[in-house]
Amino acid sequence: MANLRFNLTQTLGGLSSHIARASSNGVPFSNPKSGGPMILDLPLEKIRRPLMRTRANDPGKVKELMESIQQIGLQEPIDVLEVEGIYYGFSGCHRFEAHQRLGLSTIRCKIRRGTKETLR
Repeated sequence: MANLRFNLTQTLGGLSSHIARASSNGVPFSNPKSGGPMILDLPLEKIRRPLMRTRANDPGKVKELMESIQQIGLQEPIDVLEVEGIYYGFSGCHRFEAHQRLGLSTIRCKIRRGTKETLR
């Protein structure tokens, strides 16, 4: 099993998270550029899903993702927009549901900051 180093703690919107230098499956996280997105593991319950009411997930795709995540881990983070300390998930609906059904408490997210105007 790979050794992971968690050597930087950051507070983002009141949520204390660790920025890891490598994921559990050895895929390195990207370093945030000035103003660019950060890659963090966020608790599922901290992510609002505004598009959940308008979309239905493909159960077959969710099942395939669950199997893949169990075997090799999440390969692509979901996209999350942070507005005034609240996280909104807009992509990765199937990956998010797969994490929920697997009983995982966190999911890897690519976080960008935005304004309330961005949400409209």
